[in-house]
Amino acid sequence: MGRLTAIVLGSAAGGAFPQWNCRCPVCTLAWAGDQRVRPRTQAAIAVSSGDGRWTLINASPDLGQQIRATHALHPAGALRGSPIDAVVLTGAEIDQIAGLLSLRESSPFTLYATPSSHAAVAANAMFAAMSAMTRRAINPGERFMLAGNIEANLFTVPGKLPLYLEGDDPEIGAENAANVGIELVCNGARLVFVPGAAAVSDSMRERFARADAVLFDGTLFTDDEMLRTGTGKKTGRRMGHMPIDGEGGTLEALNGLKARRMFIHINNTNPIQIDGSPERAKVEAAGWQVVEDGMEIVL
Repeated sequence: MGRLTAIVLGSAAGGAFPQWNCRCPVCTLAWAGDQRVRPRTQAAIAVSSGDGRWTLINASPDLGQQIRATHALHPAGALRGSPIDAVVLTGAEIDQIAGLLSLRESSPFTLYATPSSHAAVAANAMFAAMSAMTRRAINPGERFMLAGNIEANLFTVPGKLPLYLEGDDPEIGAENAANVGIELVCNGARLVFVPGAAAVSDSMRERFARADAVLFDGTLFTDDEMLRTGTGKKTGRRMGHMPIDGEGGTLEALNGLKARRMFIHINNTNPIQIDGSPERAKVEAAGWQVVEDGMEIVL
């Protein structure tokens, strides 16, 4: 079997970039055609070990566009079929599950998710149209095998319930099966994907220390970013996302990590999207990379 390969299908947070209804300073650059920024679809990756079968990690609302833009995911051979063998969910937010509906045309695949994420999907009658989708519940800590002999493990990450389920007084930072990361291992290579995290726990640090590459939540550069830009009424931490910068931010929490470090799930307001910005320079100086749609990571 070949090397573990991940393709970044999308690198943006919910709403993509530029967000369709936004003229924040970063989106304004995109609407003006500024070459320092590039469009991004909503966060997801595809992984394979080279046997032609691919597993999607999350299914964003942009999945159809992402498949068309990714040659490895194009149908081949038979009249109908797909190299997409499975989808794994790290949660049941809209920007993690809505793309499942783009896979409803009767090509079989397996959906792996925690019981709580499966329950959220099952509660929406639209997903009953997914007649070719086999559902398999996976508890955090339970190892399971994906196509191409890729070993996978879901693990709890501090976060919160999906927005449409959270209620008036949500618990922020709880570790439960509603928000998980995934560790993928193949032929000695180890990739960890955490698109949403309210904090970094000791167990997460230990896991990251064993990894060759870490794709981590890069939603906001500062905790008050959406308040300052007038684009929202919540801090990043209230939304279940630790900021990149500042006290207790990702740069501080994961300082010294030896793995290849990459930010994904980047909000439209986040200035790390701008080539040459001070914020981009700061994360790069700290050893982090800002991923883009279509990027290929080979381990």
